[in-house]
Amino acid sequence: MRRIVSRDNPHYKVLKKLLQSGRERRRTGLAVLDGMHLIDAYSRHCGIPIEIVVSDSGTGRPEIASYLESGQVGATITVLGDALFAELAVVETPSGIMAVIDRPRPLQGPAPDMQADTVVLDGVQDPGNVGSILRSAAAAGFRQILLSPDCAQAWAPKTLRAAMGAHFQLDVLEHCDLPAFLSAYRGQPVATLLGASTSLYGADLAGPVAWVFGSEGLGVRPAVAALTRLQVRIPMPGPSESLNVAAAAAVCLFETVRRRQTEASPSRVAGG
Repeated sequence: MRRIVSRDNPHYKVLKKLLQSGRERRRTGLAVLDGMHLIDAYSRHCGIPIEIVVSDSGTGRPEIASYLESGQVGATITVLGDALFAELAVVETPSGIMAVIDRPRPLQGPAPDMQADTVVLDGVQDPGNVGSILRSAAAAGFRQILLSPDCAQAWAPKTLRAAMGAHFQLDVLEHCDLPAFLSAYRGQPVATLLGASTSLYGADLAGPVAWVFGSEGLGVRPAVAALTRLQVRIPMPGPSESLNVAAAAAVCLFETVRRRQTEASPSRVAGG
C-alpha cells in the first residue's frame, strides 16, 4: 500500500486534477469512481481498476475491508488521511473509497452506429440529469448515447454517481456533431417539444429510434429539432408546464419499451 499524508504530494495532486478537470480526464482517458457501488459495477462489466484510493477510516468499514482483503483488487492501493480524502470527495459524507479507471471505449469505436436505438442529448448541462438519463437508458435497453459538446461531462464524478453504474453498460460518445448524426441516421429521430402536435402515446415508434432531449432551460435547439422526423409532446393533464428532462427521458424511453413489448406479444399483455 502507498500512503499519502500531505496535499503537496505529487500523486495526490494528480488525483485531485483528475477529479476536478474534464480536460485532464480527456487527455489521460481516465476517470475516478466514488464509492463501492460504482467500483463493483465497473469490476463486473469492465475489469480491475488501475488504482484504489481509500481513507484511513474507510479501511475499517466492513464492506471496504472485505473488498480490500478479497484478493480481487489487483490494483495499486493508496491510503489517505481522512482530511485529505474529504478534500477529494464529491459528496458531503465521503464514501471512504475511490477507484481510478480506464474509461471503457464504445464497442463500435469512435463513430456512432447509424441503425442503433440511441439517446441524443442536446445541451443537457446538469450532471445529475445526464447521469439519471444514462441510468434510464441502460434500464430501457438503449445502449448508444450521444452528447453534444456543451453537455455536462459524462465521466465527471457527479454524473457517474447519478448514473449508478450505467456507464459500464453503455456506449457513451461525447462531443458529437448532432446534426451530422441525425442527418445520416437510418432510423427515426424523435424530438420532445412542448408545442408538438403529436402525443407521445399516439406516435409511431416502430423501428430504430433516436430520442433527442434538450437542455433544461431551452429544450431541443431549433436547428437540431429540424433534423428530426417526428416531434412529440408528453401529455400533462396537471398544472405543471413542463417535466424535468431526466423525467421526460424516462417517460419516453419506457413508452418505447412498452410499445415494443405490446407489439411483440399482444395477447399476453392484454391478458395481464
